[in-house]
Order: sequence, then structure tokens, then C-alpha cells
Amino acid sequence: MNKETFLTALKGLMAIESVAMVDADEAHPYGTGPAKALAYVLDLCKELGIPAVNLDGKTAWAEIGSGDEIVGILGHLDVVPVGEGWSHDPKGEVCGDRLYGRGAADDKGPTLAALFAMKDLLDSGVSLKRRVRLIFGQCEETGGWEDMEYYAAHEPLPVYGFTPDADFPAIYGEKGILNYELSLPLEKSGLLSAEGGDAENMVPGWARAAVPTPDGPKAYAAQGHPAHASTPEKGVNAISKLMDALAADGVESPLVDFYQQHIGFDLTGERMGCGFSDEQSGGLTLNAGLLRTVGDRVVLTLDIRSPVTVESGRVRAAIEAACAPYGISVACTEDMKSIYMDKNGRVITAMLEVYREVTGDLSEPTVIGGGTYARAMPGIVAFGPMQPGRECTEHQKDEYILLEDLFQAEEIYRRTIEKLANLEEIE
Repeated sequence: MNKETFLTALKGLMAIESVAMVDADEAHPYGTGPAKALAYVLDLCKELGIPAVNLDGKTAWAEIGSGDEIVGILGHLDVVPVGEGWSHDPKGEVCGDRLYGRGAADDKGPTLAALFAMKDLLDSGVSLKRRVRLIFGQCEETGGWEDMEYYAAHEPLPVYGFTPDADFPAIYGEKGILNYELSLPLEKSGLLSAEGGDAENMVPGWARAAVPTPDGPKAYAAQGHPAHASTPEKGVNAISKLMDALAADGVESPLVDFYQQHIGFDLTGERMGCGFSDEQSGGLTLNAGLLRTVGDRVVLTLDIRSPVTVESGRVRAAIEAACAPYGISVACTEDMKSIYMDKNGRVITAMLEVYREVTGDLSEPTVIGGGTYARAMPGIVAFGPMQPGRECTEHQKDEYILLEDLFQAEEIYRRTIEKLANLEEIE
């Protein structure tokens, strides 16, 4: 791989602000940003000599190899909003040993690492007994995944594969993802307005509200530290800080009272009555990700990562019971089932062998709270790019990936693709 060519291509992709569903229309089903990103990678595939197909703007794929079966690689080109407070260019900046920018780690960097790994295999002339297909998604971050649904409805499914959108050495399970909108009428909330956060799957970095007083509206604001909602302990929740300030000031509000009683700074769901856990995947996490005034209602959105053996109905029942005394309505907007696979199976074993050969690291595969395209199709697992012990900055300001790790990920993907494409038949 030519590292400079790779970085130049990646920075060009990162320069495209590709937040999904911002301005979607018939011509741009996920918005103009993701459409531009898709067009960019299709042009890049042409430059690299890798055959690619655009599926009606809904998704696209690039392919090498031959055979009836397909090894799938599922990457996504959309990103979460940039947010505030960056000290580096969110459109891509190399500084020292790091590449900064939105999408550097999640998921433009890893997706292009997989594409350039395919380019290396193509140029090497190595024989591949299966086709290797990199499928480009455009709405992973929004959770709807209409792109993968469209692919599955029109194209053959992979027999197995990976998504380069999590951690090494490999991920063999993902917790359930539940999103709930808690709402109550604005006139009964004790607030004039309230808002906070940039995306439901982020720990909010900002929040503000206005409340009525005899002397007129009084404004409150709070700053936090963003993080991915699957690891809320790595951030500081600005909505929680806002509610704490409102409560300390004696603001009379059922929403504030509910929040202080049942959420506060608790990240486990214990105070909500849903602090479940299991041996396979650990404890539930709860993140208050968005606060909005929508018409005549105040809406608080919760992002919950639930243990793999816990039925979602148990979580909802606990939340509804906690909300009822405050007149708060509960609506489930996302119920993404957990996945749990055999960590000793042939595919994960093959991936681990390559990872250990390249890095010398003998870490075991894990279960995560994040949600990846591994849930979109059978036989897919999350594989890299983050090395164990690295700082995770996905969805945060100054997102970055170490250049060394990015280049090493390309090598790991290249060897893994070759190994998976040539695996003996799997029962």
C-alpha cells in the first residue's frame, strides 16, 4: 500500500460532511452529504481498478475475487455531526502520529483501509476462491439501516465477513440497543424551552433551558464532554448537569424531579429500575442523549445498551413504571436485538489468528455495547480498527486514529480477507 495515496484519498473523503438524513430527498435518499461520499468512493474504486456497482444510490459495492460465495465487508460512509470545541480540523488533519477528523476512526478510515487492502490483493494476483465484496453504507449512524435492507433485498448475502467498525481483536457479541422518547406537555413541564445534545447515540456535550420567573425568563446552560453512548462513562453528560443546576435552583418541574430521581448521573439504569446485567455481556448502560422542545412537548431521548440475555420488554416496563407518576409518556423508537456468536467458531478463529500474527497481542475477543452492521446480516462480526487499550474518540470532538494503527489495520484486513476468501467449506 502506498501510504501517501491512502491518506490523500482518506482526507478527501473526510472533507465531505456526510451526516445522514439531514436533507434527504428522492434523489438523495440519505441526504446530499452521504450521496457525495458515495460518489467519491465509487470514483476512487474506478481509479484503483476495482469493479464497483451503484445500487440506485441506496448503497453500493466494490468487489474482487471469484466464486459463487461472497465474503462481505460492511463499512459506512456517514458520520455523526461534528459538534463543537474541536482543536483540529474535523475535515481531516495529520498532526504528529495522529490523523484527526470526523470519520477518522468511525468509519471512513477503516472502510478505506479495507478498500486499499482489496487493492493490494488485486495487484498481488493472489487467488481468491470466494468473491470479496465491500458494501458501502450511508445511514449507519441513524440506526435505520435502510441501506443494508436495500442491499439484502436486491443482492446475494455474504456467507460471512466483518465490519471494520469497532475493536480488535474481534467482537463476538453486541448488546441490544433501545431508544426511548420520554415526553410531556411543555405547559406542564415547568420549563419554557429545553434542548441539548447532537445525537441520541452520543453523550451530550451541551444543554440549555429557560424557565419562567416573576422577573421574566431565566436561562440556564451546561457543558459536558461528549462520548459514544455505548461507553457513557467516558463522557460527562451536559443534560445531567443542566438538570442538576435546575434542581439546585429550586425550579419546580416534573421533568427535573423525574430526572433527578431516576437518572441523575447514574449510567447503569439502577435508579430507573432497569439495572440488569448478565455473565455474557455485563451490565446495562443508560445515556440521556437528546433533549428537545418539539412543538408543544418536551422530549428526552434515552439510549440504552441492554445485556444480551435481557428481553427488551423488561426494560420498557421499568421505564414506564418510573415515568407514570410524573405524567411522562414513553415511546420506543428503536429496539435493535442483541447478537451473540460462538467465539470459537471458524470465522472468528481465523480473524484472531491473523490479528495475533500481525500484532503479537493475545487478547481475547469481547462483547460490546456498540451497534455495528454486524447486526445487519448473518455471519458478520465486528473486527477492528481500534487496538486494545487505545483511547476511543468516536463521536467526540477531536476524533482521531493513530497512523500506525490505521496502517496496521490495513495489513490485518488484507491478510484476513485472503484467509476468509480461501477458508475451507464451513459446516
